[in-house]
Parts: sequence; structure tokens; C-alpha cells
Amino acid sequence: MIPESYVDRLNPHEIFGRNAPLQVDLGCGDGLFLCALAERMPQKNFLGVERMLGRVRSAARKAASIDNVRVLRVETFYAVRYLLPAQSVEAFYLLFPDPWPKRRHHCRRIVTSDFLDAVSAALGENGILRIVTDQSEYFEHICRCAEQSAGFATAKPNGSDGFPPSTFEKKFQSDGTNIYRLELRKVSPVM
Repeated sequence: MIPESYVDRLNPHEIFGRNAPLQVDLGCGDGLFLCALAERMPQKNFLGVERMLGRVRSAARKAASIDNVRVLRVETFYAVRYLLPAQSVEAFYLLFPDPWPKRRHHCRRIVTSDFLDAVSAALGENGILRIVTDQSEYFEHICRCAEQSAGFATAKPNGSDGFPPSTFEKKFQSDGTNIYRLELRKVSPVM
């Protein structure tokens, strides 16, 4: 489905043809994780957001036979801030975001206070943001951002979280690379 406008909020009911909880894979890559998750939970809708055309094509091919998956080619932050309606998302997944390891490129990192504010606005009550990375320094940065955000409670899952592995996770695990996981749960601000 092609949106009528790139500035209007998406309508999940129209996109999926049904009302169901929405989960969003931010930077869905080749769609392996997205489609595996959608097949495990057919009662939910899954939206993959990816900016790279080759990856979008790969994800769309994998999703073609799965009724509860859609793929959108757009920048991640833009999708979260401007396209997803307020309180419309049950869970976000941000798997192996680009760490931009050079200090001069840190400003390009997706996880910032503005990004977390946008995620919080799109999440429904008690919504979840799950983040996975192989970069310890970036993980520390993400944890600091999360601690400074009043909109989230932080939990560090132990070991595997029981979710299907993404293509990057499979690669990093086979290389023996450490994987860092963080779960942020939306909380109501204290008045």
C-alpha cells in the first residue's frame, strides 16, 4: 500500500485491514527477524521500517506470504516522529543500530533524547522498546540516554530474550561477539 502523503500519520487499520496490536521493527534489514516474529504472533500486526532499498526489497520478498507484515521504506526517526500515530505501537525493536563509532559521527546515532521522546509518544501504555547491539560503548551511551528519560523504566534482560535472531545477531554470535540487550518500558510521568 502506498501512502497518500508523506506527512500524514499512518492508519494501521487501513494498512493491515484489521485492528490488532502493532509492533514495529526499526531498521528491519532483510526482514528475517520481522517475519519470524510475525509468524510466531499472527494475532499482531508488524511494520518493518528500513531506509535501504536493497534491504527493503529483501524484507518485502520474505513478507509477501505473511498477512500481518508490511514494510515501509523511510528513515527510522522520521517514521517514529511523524508517521506513527500517538499511542499506536505496542512494541518497538531496534536491533543493531549503526553505532557510528567515530566521535565526530556520534551526532548521527539514532538513540538520543529526542528519539526516545518520539518513541514514548508512539508507544501505548506500558509499551516496550527493545534494543540490541554488539557495541559496548554505544550500549553505555544508550543506557545513559534511557536513564535521563523520565518516560521509561529500564531493565537489562539476562542472556537470550527468546526472540528469533536477526541476520546480524546470527553473524555476531558465530563470531563470538558479545551482545548487549536493553528493554525500556514506557511509564507514566509522576505528577
